[in-house]
Amino acid sequence: MTLSRASSDSARQATEEGNGKLPRHVGIIMDGNGRWAAQYGMPRPVGHERGVEALRRTVKAAQKTGLEYLTVYSFSTENWRRPFSEVSALFALLKTFMNQDLKRLKSEGVRISVFGTREGLPEDVDALLDRALEETRDNTRFNLGIAFNYGGREEITRAVRGLAEDARAGRIEPEAIDEAMISSRLDTSGFPDPDLIIRTGEERRLSNFLVWQSAYTELVFMDVLWPEFGEHSLNEALETFASRDRRFGGLKSGAA
Repeated sequence: MTLSRASSDSARQATEEGNGKLPRHVGIIMDGNGRWAAQYGMPRPVGHERGVEALRRTVKAAQKTGLEYLTVYSFSTENWRRPFSEVSALFALLKTFMNQDLKRLKSEGVRISVFGTREGLPEDVDALLDRALEETRDNTRFNLGIAFNYGGREEITRAVRGLAEDARAGRIEPEAIDEAMISSRLDTSGFPDPDLIIRTGEERRLSNFLVWQSAYTELVFMDVLWPEFGEHSLNEALETFASRDRRFGGLKSGAA
């Protein structure tokens, strides 16, 4: 759906009047960099560069709005299927973002978490992710999750395999395995489940992003391409979220 153009003030007012309807955790599938570049007759890497600028704007906007957790889908396990040149460009942009913004994020009290497997990552990228984790580990003001080399099914597979190994070794009983235990083994165990997932770029699917965690997540699909995303777009999505009646399998509010 295409969202109405609402002001940032009205979006913030809607969440404030919603008595707790400002989400704690928002996930974003950052889609549309390549289409944005094609639309303006530019190479795809330029679209990814503008995407980094959009990420910078969005992290600032999320902090300003009062969110506690933001998780962005930066590089999926399926992205390895793209041409080597584009994969390399995506790695380079992660390094650019971290090298340029890590010091500022640390000073602003942002704690960085990284979700996904390190398998196959270049050594310099792996080291940079470790550095980001280490330098921000004690921050508590805002939580930024970066899903990098991440796939929801792969994450669940790793968690279940670990539980199976523990059961085989006698460390846990199979009947003790429940949803909470599985959740505790996921990469996102330190984050609450997302209240809202936003996807830009006109597509209408989760693409293997937080598939376990999003069982009762509100989904907002936006036609805006990711390089054009920022505070205004975020507030549009928050306004839509505030208008939703989240029932978690129950009845609609006020229903008999």
